Amino acid sequence: MTHPFVAPTGAGKQELYQELCAQLASLLEGEQDPVANAANTAALLYHALPDVNWAGFYFLRDGELVLGPFQGKPACVRIPLGKGVCGTAAQLRQTVVVADVAAFAGHIACDSSSRAELVVPLVKDGVLLGVLDLDSPSLGRFDLADRAGCEGVAAIYVRAMERRPK
Repeated sequence: MTHPFVAPTGAGKQELYQELCAQLASLLEGEQDPVANAANTAALLYHALPDVNWAGFYFLRDGELVLGPFQGKPACVRIPLGKGVCGTAAQLRQTVVVADVAAFAGHIACDSSSRAELVVPLVKDGVLLGVLDLDSPSLGRFDLADRAGCEGVAAIYVRAMERRPK
């Protein structure tokens, strides 16, 4: 069953993310597989958010971030904790918003057209699972509304994992 994203007409970012989160919750409802849910979450974000050239996941595996489902150009497969924007967000367990990746010390350029980045750590019961990563070709693309909205998206994804059978 498909769930096409329909942005509210004339909506601001807060309304856009509210609708996106509602549609994501519906899309993930009843599905327990974290890879399938990550794939659908990445696709929804990539197609729903304007001016985004990459949306996807990195999962923590054996002490490093490993590429998961995504939409966009091929990406770096492994990122050490503490390296780049993704590794920094994972290590700090805090969302990191970078207006200009060229100004971020240690930025890892998987796609040279990416100019701004937003990374949200995925944490369940105090355990780091990975990160949700968004890139944009436009400087300053992500702001506090995007941060809050993407943290909401990440929370929905993590909650869907809670339904996973033990």
